[in-house]
Amino acid sequence: MEQGGPAPRRPRLDDLSVVIPTIGRAILRRSLAAIADGNHWPARVIVVDQSASAEVAGWLAELAARGLDTLHVPSAERGRALGVNRGIERVETAFLAITDDDCLVAPEWAQQMATALRAHPDSIVTGRVDAAGGEDVAMVVDAPAAFIHERPSLRFDPLSGGNMGASRRIFERVGTFEEDPRILFAEDGEWAYRALRQGVALRYEPDVIVAHYGWRDAAERQRQYANYARSQGAFYGKFIRRGDGFILLRAGLHLLRAGLRWLRGSLAGDVEQARIGRAYASQLLPGIASMFRARTSP
Repeated sequence: MEQGGPAPRRPRLDDLSVVIPTIGRAILRRSLAAIADGNHWPARVIVVDQSASAEVAGWLAELAARGLDTLHVPSAERGRALGVNRGIERVETAFLAITDDDCLVAPEWAQQMATALRAHPDSIVTGRVDAAGGEDVAMVVDAPAAFIHERPSLRFDPLSGGNMGASRRIFERVGTFEEDPRILFAEDGEWAYRALRQGVALRYEPDVIVAHYGWRDAAERQRQYANYARSQGAFYGKFIRRGDGFILLRAGLHLLRAGLRWLRGSLAGDVEQARIGRAYASQLLPGIASMFRARTSP
């Protein structure tokens, strides 16, 4: 956080709360500091803490001492969707923004998010995701111009779960994030698909910026890609099981693109792209199958 004594209070965004799920990683302290050092403060920062550590409460107390309203929500549950949902349940403002404990928001992030949500209260807002830290990150979003996404795409629906906002009214309409553990790492994509199917537009705003801090080594990233791919397959399987032909086509195209990505990465010597392609080519079908083996659909 800022050095040289207590920082002055920032203008408060009375209609915006920020939700952060965490398992207590040390990077959370930097994530909180980035919010506190922003040029505007949200009405409240809600941290759903799935760790057993006392440190998270201490970090939030540091923010509270500076005048920023915080809420610490201890939770024995595990999983990002569960954490985000428990945070959403505590939101009292008209709008909420969601980020992750390994994301560092830009100084103007809260202000830009609130401005976009006020201008488009019936849309979901997402934004730019830059890479930070010394390791690769799974997803970087750097489109320079704003755009609107109004219906599901055959490629993907461009929602960055660590940089998104919406009104409480939209969550009441669409529902919260899927808590089925088979969709553990694809909860934001699954939610975006549900929202778009219900006619809720997704707006990309390039001035709403976070930096995703890369902290995983190569082996951890490989496991991450496999987890993402299997969960993505489970997301597809959930809707294929319900007779969704659009998702069946999308899954087939995704499998084809994954194989091509694996091949191109291998031929070009791009190890990271080859790993991503291999993960999705090998794990999408098992993920889909996992939803058909279950007796009940989520």
